[in-house]
Amino acid sequence: MKFTNRLAKETSPYLLQHAHNPVDWYSWGDEALNKAVAEHKPILVSIGYAACHWCHVMERESFEDEATAAVMNQHFINIKIDREERPDLDHIYMDAVQAMSGSGGWPLNVFLTPEKKPFYGGTYFPPKRAFNRMSWTEVLLAVNDAWQNRQKEVTDQAEALTAHINQSNGVFFQPVKQEIKMEDLDMISEKMLASADKQWGGFGNAPKFPQTFSIQFLLRHAYYAKNEEAKKQALLSLDKMISGGIYDQLGGGFARYSTDEKWLAPHFEKMLYDNALLISVMAEAFQLTGKKHYADCIKETVSFLQTEMRDNDGAFYSAYDADSEGVEGKYYTWAKQEIMELLGKDADIFCRTFDITDKGNWEHTNILWMPLDRAGIAKENNLTPESFDETIGRCKELLLKARTKRVKPGLDDKILLGWNALLVTALSKAAGALSDTSMMQTAARTIEFIEKNFFQKDQWFHSVQKGQPKQPAFLDDLAYLVQAYIALQEISGDHELLVKAEALTKIINENYADENEAYFYYTRRDQTDVIARKKELHDGAIPSPNGVMAFNLAYLSIVFDKSEWMERSVQMVANLRSAITKYPASFGYWASLYQSLIMGIREIAVVGKTAIQLNEEINRLYIPDRVLMFSETENDTFTLLKDKFQAHQTLIYLCKLYSCKQPVDSITKLVELLQN
Repeated sequence: MKFTNRLAKETSPYLLQHAHNPVDWYSWGDEALNKAVAEHKPILVSIGYAACHWCHVMERESFEDEATAAVMNQHFINIKIDREERPDLDHIYMDAVQAMSGSGGWPLNVFLTPEKKPFYGGTYFPPKRAFNRMSWTEVLLAVNDAWQNRQKEVTDQAEALTAHINQSNGVFFQPVKQEIKMEDLDMISEKMLASADKQWGGFGNAPKFPQTFSIQFLLRHAYYAKNEEAKKQALLSLDKMISGGIYDQLGGGFARYSTDEKWLAPHFEKMLYDNALLISVMAEAFQLTGKKHYADCIKETVSFLQTEMRDNDGAFYSAYDADSEGVEGKYYTWAKQEIMELLGKDADIFCRTFDITDKGNWEHTNILWMPLDRAGIAKENNLTPESFDETIGRCKELLLKARTKRVKPGLDDKILLGWNALLVTALSKAAGALSDTSMMQTAARTIEFIEKNFFQKDQWFHSVQKGQPKQPAFLDDLAYLVQAYIALQEISGDHELLVKAEALTKIINENYADENEAYFYYTRRDQTDVIARKKELHDGAIPSPNGVMAFNLAYLSIVFDKSEWMERSVQMVANLRSAITKYPASFGYWASLYQSLIMGIREIAVVGKTAIQLNEEINRLYIPDRVLMFSETENDTFTLLKDKFQAHQTLIYLCKLYSCKQPVDSITKLVELLQN
């Protein structure tokens, strides 16, 4: 029997995946919430996302089952939420489940009172009791029994959890004046390195996530402190990911995480934000080392995004699923026989390079990865490095062509403001590091799309689906956009981008700031459908929006001479000093901000007729913690450029911590100043 529920009217690919479940699903909104109050029924909120493998599993096992759906429909108001459309709700109810169970993840299933307050929840539940978990039907019946017979206990639990969620805003920070100490940077580095995998790179045990913020901090710490161990670990982590199965060796682009310590077996979904953050940190690695494989990986990843994830109008989609034809990783894996037939005489060297065997390296099939040294394999086969690269390149083209005939994983074509802004920043950094004009143009076109589609009726929105803007923007959307304006200005010289960044920062201050503390709420002050206004402080898969705002405030305070913005930025970082130094893995982005406050932000202005050329050279250098502006003409609008133009020469001005050096006329001389 074919069912169709209310989700058929939605635009989210994740919600549409559930449109034919026999469950009487609602989307989050007045219709469902008012019905829960009117009927005095508990609400079941189920949260996931389109690329989530276990979300698909639970749907097949439980939500498509008519008997299970009947229990859900009888006892609950059932609401399905795309966590990427409503991250605010996901944050709130994930906090509740983590408080109850000590862990979280997706799918997230949480039960609420009619007043939207959580009282029980968990993640994946099997259709039959397994993995030391109750079956989903047992959970449903037990929750209903509690609601019918022990309602006061349930509501007391809900009140306690709601109070916990509201109080958790301040758990990480100490709003007192704290001393900033140089030795803290060594402590942060030591803690990161203590958890580092010295053989395979990365941090901690499996599953392994990229942890780009920790890598970025270690790269910068290596630069400032001449710490070779920090540099080695940061580069080892990137190198092992680039050669691992987490990286798509044929098509480019990174999967979300690896299920093992060697980066061999990914959870195959590809998220826009992961690729943006990895492009950013690889750009810094290339600036620091000049190693070609970082540039190559950046170009391949950008090519993948442009080819597979780009909207015709210039923005980028959210994610690719892990599954195709209901099988995880099927699109990306290979049987050896298939490769032998496709590659002929080149098959043996290809199989040796990418660890392809008859029995397979993962679940009886083969993931392409490069655990061995390429130079050694070339030598084994009496090939020069150039001939080896040519052979492997030819093989990859053949396999990629064959792969395009397979059924692709599902695409989440939702367009999110924040994730696109992260990519603009990444493209801008990569364009500068690689002197790549096309990447700068792509970044600029994405900004144009954002401004045209996400700002309507004097309001910024969070997502666009099929041309429809949905949900007012969250703090991360706007914080990341300010950062994107800043990054694009540094390579384009379009000063109007800084004016836009300042104006948007004022909007953020008006609508998201806490008037009593230094931090910003995640939701607008006029949003009414959430039980708590959270302040997202720690880094997750994407950087803390408060951390990015602290960066934005510090940067723009220098550009626009707003000392109060710098004071707020310093206070935001200083309040978190204890958390940053104790838990740097969760505050990696903040750690780099802390580092910049201690080391000082370099202010670089390039003024004169050859400013564009010199600025291009500066962008190729590794200069973390800087404000960079350039102008070919007289410019009295910005303090950094004012009264600096000279008709017959181009000069580079360098200042830091209220002290300026004599201007210089070459990159060589600038490098000397930076080293002193």
